Amino acid sequence: MSKVLRRAALALVATAMLATSTTAATAATQTTTAAGFDDWSCKPSAAHPEPLVLLHGLGGNGPGNYSYLGPFLAAKGYCAFTLTYGQATPAIPVGGTVSVVQSAAEIEAFIDRVRTATGAAKVSIVGHSEGGFQSIYGPKIRGYAGKVASVVALAPPTHGTTFAGLVSVGDYLGLRTQVDQVLRGFGCPACDEIIVGGSEVQKLTAGPIAQPGVKYTVIASRFDALVTPHETSFIREPGVRNEYVQDSCPLDPVGHVGLAFDPSVAQLVANALDPAHAHPVICGFGPPL
Repeated sequence: MSKVLRRAALALVATAMLATSTTAATAATQTTTAAGFDDWSCKPSAAHPEPLVLLHGLGGNGPGNYSYLGPFLAAKGYCAFTLTYGQATPAIPVGGTVSVVQSAAEIEAFIDRVRTATGAAKVSIVGHSEGGFQSIYGPKIRGYAGKVASVVALAPPTHGTTFAGLVSVGDYLGLRTQVDQVLRGFGCPACDEIIVGGSEVQKLTAGPIAQPGVKYTVIASRFDALVTPHETSFIREPGVRNEYVQDSCPLDPVGHVGLAFDPSVAQLVANALDPAHAHPVICGFGPPL
């Protein structure tokens, strides 16, 4: 890929992965705390002893990316927490653009904060897009697998992505200005690190990815136009469950960003977190973005 094409692709990647805005994040924070999401007084139940750490996608933020899935999981009885990691500047609510290495350190510190606040020995991680990559990167590369019970990764660029068929979701959500502001002022180191052959992809995929003691589920969509080819998400190792949304709901047109806002996917995530009490999925329709 030429330098010009790569710059164009990376700019669009950050725009396409953006899942919220300042208004959306504020609204999500105001409405979801009452539902049990991001409630720091929450103590895990015997049924769900591991609190959840929810990791957003590149160019998004925690409250916005999980404005649907966070309250859904909290209503299932989980203590669920999110953060906005990897911000180039706290003045702009866009995260995940700094180096994957820097973000991974922030995420581990947040996991320790959740464990301390809840008294839990381990957490479970749900990650979307770059957050999915971080959910499998951290336990291996930073070595904190002993703090993690399970991982559910939604469309992670595990083996790197070509970023083909980009969808300008930022335009759809009216967020292009904020993303462009970050790209112009700070760039996007993470973008280059998670493409095919990217430095952090190489680290993650050198040897086994799945770590002993951690249960892994990877969920992808056959209609994802951003993390391509779709199979790049999957971890083809013993004990890892890889599934397409369409394996359960063939007519669901959900795209990459839409995975975090799809009722079908929410049920798949809940089943992955608690397979002993899994329920049949009632199929819905996620945003085809």
